[in-house]
Amino acid sequence: MAPKKKKNDGPEYAAQNRQARYNYEVLEDWQAGIVLTSSEVKSLRAGQANISDAYAQEQGGEIWLLNAHISSYKQAGRFNHEPERPRKLLLHRIEVNKIIGRLHNQGLTLVPLSIYWNKRGIAKVHLALAKGKSKYDKRQSEKHREWEREKSRMMKESE
Repeated sequence: MAPKKKKNDGPEYAAQNRQARYNYEVLEDWQAGIVLTSSEVKSLRAGQANISDAYAQEQGGEIWLLNAHISSYKQAGRFNHEPERPRKLLLHRIEVNKIIGRLHNQGLTLVPLSIYWNKRGIAKVHLALAKGKSKYDKRQSEKHREWEREKSRMMKESE
């Protein structure tokens, strides 16, 4: 009998937007459900997603995820989905109203940071309300990251 695999306590990522924290200053973040078809779920489980160009937008009092690319699932045949279709995000009404207000009043952007599977196996989107960084801010964050890395190296050498 094969040994049982240990389950990871953290979320299992289907897609991540690594450039988001470099290009944007994250002010607030939320976890939202996402409406998917069956072929999209299977494609996400296979890790066939890209959200580097994705963003979320308000349409008709709801929040929609746009430009998220979830590849077609080959075995779905004629029941396949459109790879870059808009997908509805599931949030509480109070959260939606708060996000819409901040988007319109402060000119912020709603960016997906990752799509992951929670403990119950449900797909969730980690959204962030963000403000774009200028080149100067990007250089400053890069310098700070380099200094932290160098500082940790120096601490390891001294031990």
